[in-house]
Amino acid sequence: MPAQPREHTRTYFLGKLAEELEQRGLTVTLRSHPPALRISDPDTVLLAETVDCVPLSEGWFYRWSWGELVGLTDDPALAAERIVHVLAARQ
Repeated sequence: MPAQPREHTRTYFLGKLAEELEQRGLTVTLRSHPPALRISDPDTVLLAETVDCVPLSEGWFYRWSWGELVGLTDDPALAAERIVHVLAARQ
Protein backbone atom coordinates (compact mmCIF):
# COMPACT_ATOMS: atom_id res chain seq x y z
CA MET A 1 0.00 0.00 0.00
CA PRO A 2 1.53 3.37 -0.98
CA ALA A 3 2.26 5.90 1.75
CA GLN A 4 -0.28 8.67 2.22
CA PRO A 5 0.69 12.37 1.93
CA ARG A 6 0.59 12.76 5.72
CA GLU A 7 3.09 9.90 6.08
CA HIS A 8 5.38 11.57 3.54
CA THR A 9 5.20 14.80 5.56
CA ARG A 10 6.06 12.94 8.77
CA THR A 11 8.97 11.19 7.11
CA TYR A 12 10.27 14.48 5.70
CA PHE A 13 10.21 16.24 9.08
CA LEU A 14 11.69 13.24 10.87
CA GLY A 15 14.47 13.11 8.28
CA LYS A 16 15.33 16.76 9.02
CA LEU A 17 15.49 15.99 12.74
CA ALA A 18 17.58 12.87 12.11
CA GLU A 19 20.18 14.96 10.26
CA GLU A 20 20.43 17.37 13.21
CA LEU A 21 20.73 14.54 15.73
CA GLU A 22 23.40 12.70 13.72
CA GLN A 23 25.42 15.93 13.51
CA ARG A 24 25.37 15.91 17.32
CA GLY A 25 26.75 12.37 17.46
CA LEU A 26 23.59 10.42 18.20
CA THR A 27 22.52 7.20 16.50
CA VAL A 28 19.18 7.53 14.72
CA THR A 29 17.01 4.92 13.02
CA LEU A 30 13.94 5.92 11.02
CA ARG A 31 11.09 3.48 11.48
CA SER A 32 8.68 3.53 8.55
CA HIS A 33 5.31 2.27 9.84
CA PRO A 34 4.33 4.39 11.62
CA PRO A 35 7.08 6.92 10.91
CA ALA A 36 9.17 7.57 14.03
CA LEU A 37 12.81 7.95 15.06
CA ARG A 38 14.60 5.66 17.48
CA ILE A 39 17.35 7.80 19.01
CA SER A 40 20.27 6.67 21.16
CA ASP A 41 23.71 7.73 22.25
CA PRO A 42 26.29 5.32 20.77
CA ASP A 43 27.96 5.11 24.20
CA THR A 44 24.72 4.06 25.91
CA VAL A 45 22.83 2.08 23.28
CA LEU A 46 20.49 0.55 25.86
CA LEU A 47 19.15 4.03 26.58
CA ALA A 48 16.99 5.00 23.62
CA GLU A 49 14.00 7.24 23.02
CA THR A 50 11.38 7.36 20.31
CA VAL A 51 10.21 10.60 18.72
CA ASP A 52 7.42 10.92 16.19
CA CYS A 53 5.78 13.83 14.41
CA VAL A 54 2.17 14.99 14.66
CA PRO A 55 -0.01 17.68 13.07
CA LEU A 56 -1.78 19.99 15.51
CA SER A 57 -3.78 23.16 14.95
CA GLU A 58 -0.62 25.31 15.39
CA GLY A 59 1.42 23.25 12.91
CA TRP A 60 3.53 20.09 12.90
CA PHE A 61 5.36 19.10 16.08
CA TYR A 62 7.94 16.55 17.18
CA ARG A 63 6.61 14.46 20.06
CA TRP A 64 8.16 12.12 22.64
CA SER A 65 6.87 8.56 22.96
CA TRP A 66 5.04 9.54 26.16
CA GLY A 67 3.09 12.28 24.33
CA GLU A 68 4.89 15.44 25.43
CA LEU A 69 5.81 17.82 22.62
CA VAL A 70 9.51 18.34 21.85
CA GLY A 71 9.05 21.34 19.56
CA LEU A 72 7.89 22.66 16.22
CA THR A 73 9.12 20.93 13.09
CA ASP A 74 9.99 24.40 11.75
CA ASP A 75 13.09 24.31 13.99
CA PRO A 76 14.64 20.82 13.94
CA ALA A 77 17.90 22.20 15.40
CA LEU A 78 16.13 23.38 18.55
CA ALA A 79 14.27 20.07 18.84
CA ALA A 80 17.58 18.21 18.48
CA GLU A 81 19.13 20.28 21.28
CA ARG A 82 16.21 19.43 23.56
CA ILE A 83 16.53 15.73 22.75
CA VAL A 84 20.30 15.79 23.38
CA HIS A 85 19.65 17.50 26.73
CA VAL A 86 17.10 14.88 27.81
CA LEU A 87 19.29 11.94 26.76
CA ALA A 88 22.32 13.46 28.53
CA ALA A 89 20.31 13.90 31.74
CA ARG A 90 19.42 10.20 31.74
CA GLN A 91 23.01 8.94 31.54
